[in-house]
Amino acid sequence: MTKITLVYPKWHKIPEQTEFHLPPHGPVCVAASIPEQYEVRFIDENVDELDFSLSTDIVLLSMMLTCQLPRGKEIAAKFQSLGVPVVAGGIAAMLHAEEVAGFVDTIFLGETEDGRLARVLADFENGRLQKRYDYFHDFPPIESVGPARREILNRQRYVYRGVQMVDLVHASRGCRFNCFPCATAFLGGRKFRPRPIARVVEELKLIDNSRLFLVDNSLAQDRDWVMELFEAMIPLKKKWISHPILDEDKVIAKAAEAGCWYVYQAVFDTSDVIRERVKRLKDHGIGVEAAVLLGTDNQDADYIKRLVDFLLEIDIDMAEFSILTPFPHTPVTERYSEEGRILHQDWGRYTTAEVVYRPKNMSPEVLQEMYHYAWDTFYKEIPQSLRMSRLFTEVVKKEMADGTYIPRQLGKDRQWSTPS
Repeated sequence: MTKITLVYPKWHKIPEQTEFHLPPHGPVCVAASIPEQYEVRFIDENVDELDFSLSTDIVLLSMMLTCQLPRGKEIAAKFQSLGVPVVAGGIAAMLHAEEVAGFVDTIFLGETEDGRLARVLADFENGRLQKRYDYFHDFPPIESVGPARREILNRQRYVYRGVQMVDLVHASRGCRFNCFPCATAFLGGRKFRPRPIARVVEELKLIDNSRLFLVDNSLAQDRDWVMELFEAMIPLKKKWISHPILDEDKVIAKAAEAGCWYVYQAVFDTSDVIRERVKRLKDHGIGVEAAVLLGTDNQDADYIKRLVDFLLEIDIDMAEFSILTPFPHTPVTERYSEEGRILHQDWGRYTTAEVVYRPKNMSPEVLQEMYHYAWDTFYKEIPQSLRMSRLFTEVVKKEMADGTYIPRQLGKDRQWSTPS
């Protein structure tokens, strides 16, 4: 039996974030496209050790983030020195296609369903593995996207303080929006591609975890579909996190009924629009984690200070501050390249925690200072760990109310535990 090693490279985490790891979504979707006749071993380097001495016939390198590229290059070189071919794919491979193609045997661009990855593996078996498989923007039928293969995960690795981390799942692909700092339109096209509701529900039922993260780019693209999705989710009694939801009272109420736990909400100004959007979510019992981008051309140091004050004023539950980062194939990168404002392309430093371009209204050094100021000030009175514990307490209350709460087993040698 041909042995496949699927590797998700490690990267340096943002130091300001609480140290925990979510089970990655890309690799479990890739694994679902691998035919059953192959033996698959999955290594998430963020929680597992990669043993190069283990026997394998081929390596699939799954890279999501730009900052995974340096480690991905090292992994590829080591396996190649052992005579093992390496195939790379994922978001980072598509954003950096030419560079990645230069350090692997084969690059796969696009989505793997509808037999596409199976054909790559068949070519390998028959000694005709190609240098490039390009399905970029040639999307497979959305109906071909089935349940992810989560059994490859080492579950005991994704626990934080006795709490099993959420499982990631998606109900749609693509995004009809084209936001300034985002590469989603380049990667997934400007067309919203919703999965059939029945297929989504089928996958949700298979996930042995009551807490989920719907990683769809946006749940604000098609009102009728999202209302149908939420209605179908109500009987499942799952508790879930998502990116922004359509800002309409009836939609938010239905999301809450369907188990919405908290939402990542972009906060880009101090307007009443943002204030009311956050209030609507919280009025329906949905927590809010602000996703705050620092360093846009309308910001200076005083603006960032006001933004942090605003977050505290409107009682945001959590906040994640990121420095604007010019990733390839985004509108912001095209502009900053033309203006000569990008400082370097040391991809390992493209973590959103470090300034890699020249801001308009402050120096790179001042923006870096304001990044630390934002984290320190927001979490000064109520530490991040306590804020996170509060969110987990709320979800436990919801689970107890509907009879779905069960303690989480941590492992063979540890006791049953409730969140602390």
